[in-house]
Amino acid sequence: MSRRLLLLRVIVLVTALLGINYVTWRWLFSVHWSAWWIAVPLVIAETYSLVDSLLFGMAMWRLKERGEPPPPIPDATVDVFITTYNEPIDLVRGTAVAAVAIRHPHRTWILDDGNRPEMGRLAEELGIGWITRSGDWAGMPRHAKAGNLNNALQATDGEFLLILDADQVPSPDILDRTLGYFTDPEVGLVQTPQYFVNVPEDDPLGSQAPLFYGPIQQGKDGWNSAFFCGSNAVIRREALMQVGIARYVHEVGVGVNRALRSARSVVARARKELGPEETAVAKALDEVLYDVNRARREIARGEALLDVTYRFQHRIGEIRRRLVAEDMQLVAADLEVISQLEGLAEASDQSLATVSLESIDRVTARALSPLGAIETVEALVRAVDVDRSDEAMPIMPMATISVTEDMATCMRIHGLGWRTVYHDEVLAHGLAPEDLESMLTQRLRWAQGTAQVMFRENPLVQKRLRWPQRLMYFATMWSYLSGFAALVYIAAPVVYLTIGVLPVQALSSDFFLRLVPFLVVNQLLFFVAAAGRPTWRGQQYSLALFPVWIKSVTSAFGNVFLGRDLDFSVTPKVRKEDERLRWDLVRPQLIAMGLLTLAAVVGVVRLAVGQASVLGTSLNLVWVVFDLVIFSVIIRAVRYRGYAPETAEAPEAPDEPDEPDGAAGTALPPTSPASEGDR
Repeated sequence: MSRRLLLLRVIVLVTALLGINYVTWRWLFSVHWSAWWIAVPLVIAETYSLVDSLLFGMAMWRLKERGEPPPPIPDATVDVFITTYNEPIDLVRGTAVAAVAIRHPHRTWILDDGNRPEMGRLAEELGIGWITRSGDWAGMPRHAKAGNLNNALQATDGEFLLILDADQVPSPDILDRTLGYFTDPEVGLVQTPQYFVNVPEDDPLGSQAPLFYGPIQQGKDGWNSAFFCGSNAVIRREALMQVGIARYVHEVGVGVNRALRSARSVVARARKELGPEETAVAKALDEVLYDVNRARREIARGEALLDVTYRFQHRIGEIRRRLVAEDMQLVAADLEVISQLEGLAEASDQSLATVSLESIDRVTARALSPLGAIETVEALVRAVDVDRSDEAMPIMPMATISVTEDMATCMRIHGLGWRTVYHDEVLAHGLAPEDLESMLTQRLRWAQGTAQVMFRENPLVQKRLRWPQRLMYFATMWSYLSGFAALVYIAAPVVYLTIGVLPVQALSSDFFLRLVPFLVVNQLLFFVAAAGRPTWRGQQYSLALFPVWIKSVTSAFGNVFLGRDLDFSVTPKVRKEDERLRWDLVRPQLIAMGLLTLAAVVGVVRLAVGQASVLGTSLNLVWVVFDLVIFSVIIRAVRYRGYAPETAEAPEAPDEPDEPDGAAGTALPPTSPASEGDR
């Protein structure tokens, strides 16, 4: 065990003990219940941040620094996929030329979801493949990038896939540095960092993520939970196809089970409507119910769906044929009765119509066997869409449950027992958004996709995942709930400074003796984990983007549970030529800054006139100043006019890699050292 890892584990233990002690004490002894409307939200927010801190500490407990990779597999066949939709041709050209220059033998493909003839000409010029959507996708859900990749998987056959976004220019040795991990037959994916070359040193939009593509991914790697981040990753085709097949079987199984549950309800309802004399029919329906339950048990045991449904349909067919034969005998007897009645009618000069109606009433007064129910059972099971006619492809290896396909796909890969690797070396260089609107679009899409996965396939209930894996995935999803906690951290000092309501019982020595050591050790954990990486910008944006995080969760909830549309936007790769200062994009943050400033002024006035305590006012003024410093990043972001290489040197690739953010930081009290709110 390295000294750094040993130190991290000691700090993690101390942080956990101090944090649990503080939050437990807060709940039991210091909540100001008479002001519950602010006191309870604050202690809930602190509890949220403690959980965030504990999850981060768990990741750091197994932080893995892999060092030099194994030598590559010499005869591995590789397809290099460059995904594009509407990016400029010249941008894709740069990535494609670099992909062709990769030293390990491979085939390069442009996956052109925009189906542009000029992109086809570029591919022909470079001597590489050009894949567009097949005709099967016409009129079907396209599933954005996931659909683009799934379509390409059907047209290629390499053992391994290197996936690159259109702006991610690979190094010539990217395959030489990653393929060696696949000598382990259980490794299904190797993820490398994303690093952006068009970012100034002060990183005004928080594009570089030195914490996520560093200790956070390394910590997840230690728990076999490092996940796919959409680009700069090598994936074993077998793992992906296994995911697709397993998902297909699962979804067909869900359909069959749903059909069987409905069938059971139909038969049970028909059974209740039978009279006491209809014992033969009741027996037949009981047989159907037994077969429905037996089919469900066979599916639960893992028997082949084809065999189960075939046997079930065969047995139901036999019961139906037997009942039809019995009904035909009853119908023949009824016709005889009708004939006799009509003869009596002629003898008594009664109306034929009247006698016929009486005859029919007599016959139908005794219900025939409920063949309709049995036919419904057969139809329900036959109706299960094995071909998945609502999709262009029945088997979708890349997950389509989210606007971001990466996390859900990797979670399924882990669920099938595959291992993943995080290789901590920058092997591709990309482009970050160069304006605030594009950055907000990107962060919202990341957050919405993660929230969709949380609502649709919550890792905590995925039985195929080990518990550490469940928690590592959940940590990423949990971090996007920080927007709600941020609202409380902003409101608490405003409430005290303006109306004097304190959310704790008292600012006593007990309070400070528990809080201060926790904050100090918590920040020490953050500092040691970062290992010199610049993480301040990430801390700022974890709070400053609170409206984005809130919108991502609420919109994903509406999409998953209420069926509302969730717009998908590709992150622009070029700066929008708009000279306006887009203050409208950060209106909630500006309102928060205004409230904090106004509260500070009111607090000083209240202190001056003797309506507030020195200790309470001073503490909350420090809190306000901290929040304002955090929010100051949005002023820089609005005024940012894009990267100017002629006036600033392009940053060197760091010794330790970066990418979509991992740094956190809440307003006071910053009880969480790091989250993953920007991934």
